[in-house]
Amino acid sequence: MFTSNTPENIQEMLAKIGVEKVEDLFAAIPAGVRYPALRLPPALTEAALTRHLQELAGKNKPLSNFIGAGCEEHFIPAAVNALSSRGEFLTAYTPYQAEASQGTLQTIYEFQSCLCELFDMDVCSASHYDGATALAEACAACLRVNNKTKILYSAGLHPHYKQVLKTYLKHVSGLVLQEVPLQNGTVDWTALKTALTPDVSCFAVAGPNFLGRLEPLEDISALVHGAGALLVAVAKPLALGVLHTPGQYGADFAVAEGQPLGNAMNFGGPGLGIFTCKKEYVRQVPGRIVGLAKDKDGKRSFVLTLQAREQHIRRERAASNICSNEALCALNAVIYLTLLGPAGLREVAELNLERAHRLKEMLVADGHKIKFDGLFFNEFVLQLNAPAKQVIKKLAKKGIAAGFDLGRVSKDWADCLLVCVTETKTEEDLQNYVQALRGF
Repeated sequence: MFTSNTPENIQEMLAKIGVEKVEDLFAAIPAGVRYPALRLPPALTEAALTRHLQELAGKNKPLSNFIGAGCEEHFIPAAVNALSSRGEFLTAYTPYQAEASQGTLQTIYEFQSCLCELFDMDVCSASHYDGATALAEACAACLRVNNKTKILYSAGLHPHYKQVLKTYLKHVSGLVLQEVPLQNGTVDWTALKTALTPDVSCFAVAGPNFLGRLEPLEDISALVHGAGALLVAVAKPLALGVLHTPGQYGADFAVAEGQPLGNAMNFGGPGLGIFTCKKEYVRQVPGRIVGLAKDKDGKRSFVLTLQAREQHIRRERAASNICSNEALCALNAVIYLTLLGPAGLREVAELNLERAHRLKEMLVADGHKIKFDGLFFNEFVLQLNAPAKQVIKKLAKKGIAAGFDLGRVSKDWADCLLVCVTETKTEEDLQNYVQALRGF
């Protein structure tokens, strides 16, 4: 961070502290730590360094990627990064001073507006770290709404989401977290009915779930609400181009991972947590909401709305201490959604649906077995005649990233491969995949 301290300012501060120079402040730190001997090669010119980096990059072997499991390869229009990398968006960390942050606030407002329309929900917060933290925050909000003592969650949630949920809430006094098992890849209906006791605060379910299966969310919503509990839905944003929205099946809170919306898999950050809810729960929203208002001259202005100050100065009284807004990831998402529009988003979703089902049909015709038969979006589970980790290694030598080894989730699924097909895959890619799998 740049600070405009002059030499005079620095000397004045040092005199106040009682030291002669800045280095004296670090005298207690051993010199070997402050000034370590770095074993670095000689410096290169810009041209030589560029050539060296190109040589290193040339060693990479690009694979045809069929891995999903929460992070998917999608086509990102060039305009997304071209716009989000403009200098106007290189702004401060958080828009605390609304009058000086109108551009940042407007992009967040547009993000919230797009996600409310996509999810068919009333309220969307400024973005969160990732889908897992958004889920944990939604479940925590449910506890505040009805003050009950049990949270149910589907075994079909992403394993990382389950871990984050447990970590978030492990110190809540008297809270019980209970997993509802699956049957043929979707929620066990009988087990859910039995588990929905009067002390249940909410039920968290993903659709599509981690195994790619589509859950009967309308029926689940009716059952959960009939038992007096709240429904927390974990959605897949792109799938909403063709599937019913959380608002349509009556979710109270709906969250998601926004990485597929214009953010590359190798972005390097925490992802993009989407958090939406019904209007009656707006005061339970963690983080911040950007609203639209008018200034004293009647001009449009953007403001931070319902931002609990306790998040910053009285943490023990805060509904949540989450304050960060993944603004750049959210900016990519809103640019992506704006470029595609409703028709474009539906087209991308249809391509995912069509090509995933095309690969499944090709594999079945070639003698392979699908572990869970039923409705899915762009991921399905392939059951092999060998351990999935062996198949993954062998296909990698053929230039294919075969999928996600479900043996990492359960020993019972050691021969199962979670395969993801997106709009980036061509007919040739699908044929190459089928051919590479022959013999397994």
